[in-house]
Amino acid sequence: MADVLIRNAQLALTMDDADRELRDVDILISDCVISDIGQGLVADCESIDAGGCLVTPGLVNTHHHLYQSLTRAVPGAQDAALFGWLQTLYPIWARFTPEHMRISALTGLAELALSGCTMTSDHLYLYPNGARLDDTVEAAAEIGMRFHATRGAMSIGESDGGLPPDSLVEDEAAILEDCLRVIDTFHDPSPGAMVRVGVAPCSPFSVSRELMRDAALLARDKGVMMHTHLAENDEDIAYSLEKFGCRPGQYAEELGWTGPDVWHAHCVKLDGDEIDLFARTRTGVAHCPCSNCRLASGIAPIAQMLGAGVPVGLGVDGSASNDAANLVAEARQAMLLQRVAFGPHAMSARTALRLATRGGAEVLGRGADCGQIALGYRADIAIWDMSGIEAAGNWDPAALLLAGPTRVRDLLVNGRRVVAEGQVTTIDLPRVIEHQTRLAQALADRA
Repeated sequence: MADVLIRNAQLALTMDDADRELRDVDILISDCVISDIGQGLVADCESIDAGGCLVTPGLVNTHHHLYQSLTRAVPGAQDAALFGWLQTLYPIWARFTPEHMRISALTGLAELALSGCTMTSDHLYLYPNGARLDDTVEAAAEIGMRFHATRGAMSIGESDGGLPPDSLVEDEAAILEDCLRVIDTFHDPSPGAMVRVGVAPCSPFSVSRELMRDAALLARDKGVMMHTHLAENDEDIAYSLEKFGCRPGQYAEELGWTGPDVWHAHCVKLDGDEIDLFARTRTGVAHCPCSNCRLASGIAPIAQMLGAGVPVGLGVDGSASNDAANLVAEARQAMLLQRVAFGPHAMSARTALRLATRGGAEVLGRGADCGQIALGYRADIAIWDMSGIEAAGNWDPAALLLAGPTRVRDLLVNGRRVVAEGQVTTIDLPRVIEHQTRLAQALADRA
């Protein structure tokens, strides 16, 4: 990979251990990592002028369902809570093919990249009509984004009292076998890895107790992380109490689903004891504020989690429940919700941006190589043009979430420019959008 010199940044938020904010700074990238930071750097390589720009670590998305970008604003699901929303959409998703999975992933990844995201997880838990996790891994490689794919699963269908149609559930032995296949095929445990794989049963109400336990055993045997949905809304809590006789946090703990190798999505309804459990065990949380608002799930107590020491990152969730995938806008929403619920000092603009960068990297187990502008860290960097109307009159460029753009000017992933001057460079995005629109219209016509 060619060297790159980012010159004359108005301000760089490093998110390093000292929380340095560096003015009029240059950043040199060599062999995909940050090799020098200072003023007046000189190098014989590609140069990017960052004058008038804010530079941050690339944003990190800790929870998504990329396939859902094909089912935004679906009538019948627009005004439903979680369980009703799922029951409306499952029959539509059951018609997806590998083509749907690949194109929806390209669309979702491009949208994330334009919002400053350099690394994302994806929770794919249904595999109709020959679809495989491979479809999304290939899409991430094509667009050039750092990718943490999770092999999700559902095994309890409607005939057994579950929510999904029987056509979308899988045999549990086959699920575990395919988890082994995708880990052995794609997972790269090395520093700087572009692809990692996690094990991710969809939720405690869509798989058996046995699969939750076996998935944890398999993940730890293979040395990969674990992910699922937990404590998302009041229905979720009621289901856990009725079916398992305990709250979701206790259920997770009993089955081995706590620890620094685990992160749970949503966690809107964690109580004080569960927050203490997550803090004590270093169990991560993917906070998805826009989706939580859209589905009326509630406001997660993120300020309390951070105060207790729970690792927290941000997630856009699926585009059928957001209905966008703009991670910098998600960070702003996280900040605003904590303030409206817990007071004006509950979350600052800098804290929210830290969750969206370093916080997410740490939740995904990448705190040692991603999420900071620091020597030796991977060159995942977002450059924000602060000369536009959104930031006009802004006294503090670091307060990007209060007054700044929601679309990145340039984005480097592993030192490669994936977005340049506001345009995705690695795929023909207009053609992808046209393809996506055709697929979505065909799904709507059949519905």
